[in-house]
Amino acid sequence: MEDYLRIRFLALMMMYLVESTVNTATSVYPRIRLSHKELWQLNRTWVFQGQGVPLQPQTMLLDEGHERLYVGAKNTLFSLRLDQVNTHYKEIHWASTEPQIEECLMKGREKMECANYIKVLQQYNQTHLLVCGTGAFNPVCALVQVGNTGKDKLFVLEEESVASGRGRCPFNPHSPCTSTLTGGEMYVGLYTDYWENDAALCRLNNRTYTRTERDDRQQLNEPRFVGSAVIPDNDDKDDDKVYFFFTEREVDAEGVNKAVYTRVGRVCANDQGGQRMLVNRWSSFLKTRLICSVAGPDGIDTHFDLLEDVYVLKNKDGKNPEIFGLFSTTSAVFKGYAVCVYHMDDIRAAFNGPFAFRERPEHHWTPSEDRVPYPRPGSCASKVNGGGFSSSKEFPDEVLRFVRSHPVMYRPVLPQHQRPAFLQTEPSSRKLTQIAVDRVQAQDGHYHVLYIGTDDSMVLKVITIYNKDSDTMEEVLLEELQVFKVPAPIKEIIISPKRQHLYVGSDVGVAQVKLHQCDLYGSECADCCLARDPYCAWDGLTCSRYYPAGAYTKSRRFRRQDVRHGNAVQLCNGLQIDDEQWHKAEEKIVFGVEGNSTLIKCVPRSLQAKVLWFLQKEQGKQEVHEDERVISTSHGLLLLSVRSSDAGVYVCQTVEHGYVHTLLRVTLHVLRGEMLGSAIHSSNGQGDKAGSSCHSHINQPPAGPSITPRTLVPPSPNSKQWYKEFLQLIGYRDAQRVEEYCERVWCPDKKRKKTKKKFVASSGEKRGKGKGEEGLHRAPRHTFDT
Repeated sequence: MEDYLRIRFLALMMMYLVESTVNTATSVYPRIRLSHKELWQLNRTWVFQGQGVPLQPQTMLLDEGHERLYVGAKNTLFSLRLDQVNTHYKEIHWASTEPQIEECLMKGREKMECANYIKVLQQYNQTHLLVCGTGAFNPVCALVQVGNTGKDKLFVLEEESVASGRGRCPFNPHSPCTSTLTGGEMYVGLYTDYWENDAALCRLNNRTYTRTERDDRQQLNEPRFVGSAVIPDNDDKDDDKVYFFFTEREVDAEGVNKAVYTRVGRVCANDQGGQRMLVNRWSSFLKTRLICSVAGPDGIDTHFDLLEDVYVLKNKDGKNPEIFGLFSTTSAVFKGYAVCVYHMDDIRAAFNGPFAFRERPEHHWTPSEDRVPYPRPGSCASKVNGGGFSSSKEFPDEVLRFVRSHPVMYRPVLPQHQRPAFLQTEPSSRKLTQIAVDRVQAQDGHYHVLYIGTDDSMVLKVITIYNKDSDTMEEVLLEELQVFKVPAPIKEIIISPKRQHLYVGSDVGVAQVKLHQCDLYGSECADCCLARDPYCAWDGLTCSRYYPAGAYTKSRRFRRQDVRHGNAVQLCNGLQIDDEQWHKAEEKIVFGVEGNSTLIKCVPRSLQAKVLWFLQKEQGKQEVHEDERVISTSHGLLLLSVRSSDAGVYVCQTVEHGYVHTLLRVTLHVLRGEMLGSAIHSSNGQGDKAGSSCHSHINQPPAGPSITPRTLVPPSPNSKQWYKEFLQLIGYRDAQRVEEYCERVWCPDKKRKKTKKKFVASSGEKRGKGKGEEGLHRAPRHTFDT
């Protein structure tokens, strides 16, 4: 069976990859890749790391009113500034007591598990937060006072409010849960017991406790809760719904294997349960499947069934948000990821469609043929639904009986355009973990900018462009940002459109990252347009933040932006590379030694640009093609076994969306190998006659029939050794001999003895630490580092 599944997935992936080359345009590389160091140097990120120990955040809450970011972590709750998270933070230490820890250990748990992990963090009202933690496998909740907006910033846990957190917070710190709080009522999906046998969707307030049925596999079967949100259907508050997003096990049609499906569940916010049956139970709970798949040419779909994260992108009225789901495959053979987008109209249509029915768990689902009673099962007691019932407790028993036996809808919810908006299917060990989305208005329309977190500290900035005419989806990977110095899974991503910042949580800290940095793309019109970043436009002088007409008083009328096509040729006055621009490109000189390898460096700003190489000689210029001796790499052009005929002027050009740009002109001088060799051999015994500086540099390109120390002039006593740069330029293979030669020629006897004495002592220390003679053998290389 395993072999069959392996062959099946590999076949599907091969078919998909063939099809995707026709129907989907995908950027394999990010256009811009920035390391953590580069982000820091660009002043684009700030990182909060707590007290230098693993932060282990479990949940984060953005509070724009108080201008704070709240972080629930292990034994601690933090309050961070939104404008600079690593300064002037506040914290509340809320650890488990020693008796609680001892009791937890007695139950067989590990000491790390017996801490208080804060997993629920909600805005209770304008002045307080509701905070719940695992409490050493004994959940506990409390209120935290944060004060009024604009007044003194309070951050105090109210000891008198501490109460049991059972039903609000899971026991196990590793157990997933989701919660949302509105109108003083908390809706939560979690495992309510110590052994994680009882999964429930609950509502808690000061009066009632409503939940799903216990031990009812039709309602919930081994769920993993991911997200939740209150979404109104209309202006009638009594008709508001609460949506839960989760995965669960489903017995397949053969009744043998348990497949994993992603579900969206729904309850009425005002559901009071039944009067005689379903007492304190949901009388409106329904669920259906969320589909995220790729169609294969043989009609068989490849499904992404495991929901990793969900993001609800709300609009102004809050009634029709777009739902973004980050999915992965469940196969052990093939691992892929996809982002699918769902409209609320499609979700509502599925809940208003036919109910599903099957005789037995091993049977196929079919549309229910039973008569649907009135009011429709799953509907709310509201004026919109006729106003005949003031509460669900007045619903007829027939309605309650039907909804309990038919909790599943027959029609699934399909994504926008019937396909994923983003795919990652190439073989990779990288996992995608979190997603946040920003809606951005550009000159040619609105775009969704996806920020996707990975398990190695990266955040991918992606836009997707749908072409209605060709029915194709283009993915543009704008940036790859390393937000943390060390690899760590991204656990939380929160976006602040107001501040244009991203807040990213992982075990090693919380990072604050600017959503965009337009001047990074370059100083020319073409650079800005080719970036295709909806945040940025060419304003006539620089690449700067794009503002819609009338939104920013200082915005210039001269704006160039083309996110959909990136047509810099048309937008930037049709500029193309002519002879004048060809000769204005940056110039460099490179030396190569005959028979050795030489790398002519040229790294374009955009990793998505195609690099072309030309060789210019007296006869004219011709394109350089790859062969067994010439290799084009991501760092430049690699020449293996250089020949004298390779000398000339190499021109590095990039082509991106039809725009040609000359980056560099490199003059390659090829030196005969025996010239350098004779210079090295002839230096024996001439060490002290050649000069007294260990910091010599090449000042002029070597010329004439031979190379000797006399042709090398030291330009500055503060420079590095000339030979290290020279060896790098020419790719000379016998580096050890050259280093020994340089020591004899340029280091005075007194300096050499002093340095040798120093390294003998340091080598002795290394041997004392158990490193043997390794340090002594490597000493000459380190001796002359300056």
